[in-house]
Amino acid sequence: MSAGAGGDAPVLRHVEGGAGFLTLNRPRALNSLNHAMVLAVEESLTAWEEDPAVRTVVLTGSGDRGLCAGGDVRAIFDDVRSAGESAAVGASERFWHDEYRMNGRIARFPKPYVAVMDGLVLGGGVGVSAHGSVRVVTERSQVGMPETTIGFVPDVGGTYLLSRAPGELGTHLALTGAPVGPGDALLCGLADHFVPSSSLPELLTAVATEPAADVVARLAAAPPPARLPEAREWIDRCYAADTVEEILRRLRDAGTADAAAAADTIGSKSPTSLKVTLAALRRARGLPSLDAVLRQEYRVSCAMLAAPDLMEGIRAQLVDKDRDPKWSPATLPEVDTAEVERCFAPRPGRELELPWAVDGAS
Repeated sequence: MSAGAGGDAPVLRHVEGGAGFLTLNRPRALNSLNHAMVLAVEESLTAWEEDPAVRTVVLTGSGDRGLCAGGDVRAIFDDVRSAGESAAVGASERFWHDEYRMNGRIARFPKPYVAVMDGLVLGGGVGVSAHGSVRVVTERSQVGMPETTIGFVPDVGGTYLLSRAPGELGTHLALTGAPVGPGDALLCGLADHFVPSSSLPELLTAVATEPAADVVARLAAAPPPARLPEAREWIDRCYAADTVEEILRRLRDAGTADAAAAADTIGSKSPTSLKVTLAALRRARGLPSLDAVLRQEYRVSCAMLAAPDLMEGIRAQLVDKDRDPKWSPATLPEVDTAEVERCFAPRPGRELELPWAVDGAS
C-alpha cells in the first residue's frame, strides 16, 4: 500500500502535519485483519520510523462499530474448504507469522503510536492497538480476547497482556472470552487513557500539530467505573487454581451468581482451548518479554490448526451461526495432557522470526 491509497484500500494511509494516520478500512467485516492489512501496517511503520517529518502514528478504524473485531478467521475456514487443509495451514502460519511480527514492531515503535480503541476491539484488534504507547478508550469501547469461543487460544500478545493484569483478572478474561468496558480495560492494563468519543475529532485534529501526550492529557476524562474490582475476591481465589477443572469447581462453590455465570460460560468453551489457554497464561507469566511470549503464541497457534476445534468453532459461530459447536474431545477429563504439551513444543525451522532479536533475546 502506498501513501494516498484510495478509499477502497483495506488500510488507508495519509500524513497530516506531523502525524501519520492509519485507518483499518473493512467496516462491513468490522475491520477484521487479513494478511494484506498486516503487511500494509508494517510497511507504513517501516516508512514512518525513518521519516523525520512523521512524529506520531495514529491508528483508527472505519465505520461506527469499532476499531477491529479480530483476525479474519472466516478466511481460514474458507481456505480449508476451498484450497484444502495443507494449503490453508500454510497460509494461516504465514499470516500469523507476519501479524505477530507486526505486534512486536508496534511495541518497539520509537515514536508515539496512538491507538484509538473506540467500539469493538477484539482479538487481533487488541494486538494492533494494546501494544502501542498511547492507548485511548472511550465509553463505547469493548476490549477482549474471545478466542476460546471458537476453539482457539488468545494470541497477538494477548497472553502477555492478560498474564500481567492484576491478580487473576487476566485468567478470568482469557477463559471466559468476555470483553470489558473502558474502566476495566484501564484496570487490566489494556489501555492508558479514557477520552469521551465526542472528543475524538478534536484529538485526531490536534495530534497533527501537537505532541500526542499533551493532546491526550488535555482531553482525557475520568472513565466510567470499572466493574471487576468488586469481583476480585472470588476471581483471584477461584482462578488461582492449577487446573481448569478446579477453577470450575471453585467458581460453582463460590456462592455468587456472577461466579456461577462465569462457570457456565467457561463450560461452553472448547475443553482443549481452555486447557491450552491456562497453560499458555501460566507460562507467559514466567517469560521475560513480549517477544518471548509471541514466539510461544506462534507455536501454540500453529499447533491448534491441527486440532479439530478451531474449524468447528468458526463453523458454529461465524458460518452456520448455530452457536452449537461439537467439541472434540467434548469434556475436560478427555483432553490428553500430552496434546496440551505438544502445543508448546519447538518447531525447528518454523519458528517466529523477529529480526530485531538476537539469539532469542528481546
